[in-house]
Amino acid sequence: MAEWVERKISDIGTVVGGATPSTKKPENYEDGKIAWITPKDLSTFSGRYIERGERNITEIGLKSCSTQLLPPNTILFSSRAPIGYVAIAANEVCTNQGFKSVIPNENTDPLFLFYLLKYNKDKIEGMGSGTTFKEVSGNTMKNIVVNVPTDKKVQEKIAAILGSIDDKIEENEQINNNLEEQLSALFINMFGHSIDSLDNSDIKLGDLIESVDNRGKTPPLSDEPTDYPIIDVRALSGNSRIIDYTNCTKYVSKETYNNWFRSGHPKEYDILISTVGSLAEMKIFLGTIGCIAQNVVGFRTKGISPLYLYQYLNYIKNDLVAYNIGSVQPSIKVTHIIKHSIYVASKEDIEIFDSIARNITKKIFANCQENEALKQMRDTLLPKLMSGELYVSNIKI
Repeated sequence: MAEWVERKISDIGTVVGGATPSTKKPENYEDGKIAWITPKDLSTFSGRYIERGERNITEIGLKSCSTQLLPPNTILFSSRAPIGYVAIAANEVCTNQGFKSVIPNENTDPLFLFYLLKYNKDKIEGMGSGTTFKEVSGNTMKNIVVNVPTDKKVQEKIAAILGSIDDKIEENEQINNNLEEQLSALFINMFGHSIDSLDNSDIKLGDLIESVDNRGKTPPLSDEPTDYPIIDVRALSGNSRIIDYTNCTKYVSKETYNNWFRSGHPKEYDILISTVGSLAEMKIFLGTIGCIAQNVVGFRTKGISPLYLYQYLNYIKNDLVAYNIGSVQPSIKVTHIIKHSIYVASKEDIEIFDSIARNITKKIFANCQENEALKQMRDTLLPKLMSGELYVSNIKI
């Protein structure tokens, strides 16, 4: 049986912080080629290996502050606002001050370290301190005690088991991204010119939909998972047209689900759209129970393909965001956007698009369902493998 020992994180890797070049100096960022990662970049990142963030910095920016280049296979761990985003550097990157990254030493398998930090996320978060928001200091991160196999080959086997599951999840996500791109290209090819040429129309969005709006008092919420997740803005983020229920963090009881929500609940092929915060994030509701959060509205189509309308709304997303009336927090009103003019293509063309879109959407949905099952399997195996409960020494990889 493999030997497991207690080690400080500083014993298995080098802990490195980050920094932010002055944003008042354009030369720190303009035409930058150096990948610079912030916790925000990981907030919607679903993979393991990250190449770059929203912004790059220049050599001047790199030298202007205490951030430093991290080698490939460094494990990025967000240490504030929030604590616990984890990713692996696919290439040289640097980070802002919101990270305590770990460069694995020669006796530590990088992928194993990635899963080890994910497994110990709650423990590390519990060591954070601060009044406004929690933060894990570099010294604290170095002294976190974790259990690791002394044999690197055992680490590699554990990483291979968990990694094979994530490989399939990422493959499905890539397939879905390609399918989404195909549908978007088809829609633009069939209808883009006519939409772009539309000056005004007697047909408004409000003529084609009825809304499901549950604004009002906040229902009693729970952090403990139930069969009734709250679908909020975070659940609507990402490239896929299908809701990612793993992003749901709040739930309600069956009694609350049945009695609290004034407008009822979404039905199959309703379009859910965010109206507060990150505006006009959209998903199609398919086959799962869920409750609409106060910052989400459902559009139920009348006499038109919901898949045509979903693609249309994504195509004019910038127009919808432009209805923002929020000064402190971005916000759009349904009463404003339902007055937006809409181009309605011929019945024959919409039917052609709908037929193709339904087949592709079903494939995307099936891949999403498989991924949910794979994520549950991975998350069940993670603590068993990371505690040594499952014996892997005899497994060949």
